Amino acid sequence: MKSVIKPIAIFRFSPGCGPGYFTAFLDARAIPWTLFAVDEGITAPTDLSLYSGFAFMGGPMSVNDDLPWIPPVLQLIRQAIAHDAPCLGHCLGGQLISKALGGAVTTNTVKEIGWHPVCVESSPTARDWFGADWHRWTTFQWHQETFAIPVGAERILTGDACHNQAYVIGKSLSMQCHIEMTPAMIVDWCQDWEKENASLGSPTIQKPEQMLSEMPENLLTLNRVADQLYTKWLEGMLV
Repeated sequence: MKSVIKPIAIFRFSPGCGPGYFTAFLDARAIPWTLFAVDEGITAPTDLSLYSGFAFMGGPMSVNDDLPWIPPVLQLIRQAIAHDAPCLGHCLGGQLISKALGGAVTTNTVKEIGWHPVCVESSPTARDWFGADWHRWTTFQWHQETFAIPVGAERILTGDACHNQAYVIGKSLSMQCHIEMTPAMIVDWCQDWEKENASLGSPTIQKPEQMLSEMPENLLTLNRVADQLYTKWLEGMLV
């Protein structure tokens, strides 16, 4: 694989919701990246030509919150996609891309926390992104809200409790699920489980001990899926 000419801009919105496996994937391929720690007051760049692509991570806030950094990020996303620059969204990041493109972000019928199965759509676009090997697999979830599929986009991944799990529009990929997880991130997030008011006995909410016991096997699968999707995403910017 050839390297990109310019770095990938990565946007972090919460200290505990960093790029995780994504930057490990990039580092292993000697692909440069620059982190914009929005949670530390770093503002979005104004010169998009300095970057090959734009990746947006997760966070506990809502894209509908009145936060000063949200409008500039939405504008950056619109400009990037208008200029055919690949964008990549993880959970909150996927919701930001949806909202930037006119899609609604609303409360899902249930909260999803933990390991849950998802299904790849039976379409040429979905197969192009996932390849021939992936049809149904277990991903990591931690969200209450869900995005609508924007006009011009195509859903490629679905879930039982939250139907819209991933979509593509041009070279850009938006995901509701978290494929960027690392063991340290999962352990860290589990420490905040009580803050989620999650002890309600819902089948879509796993307890920390269940998430951690299922982590070794499921994380191997998650990394393989991430490799597939990140590799396909990079094709939109490689020269």
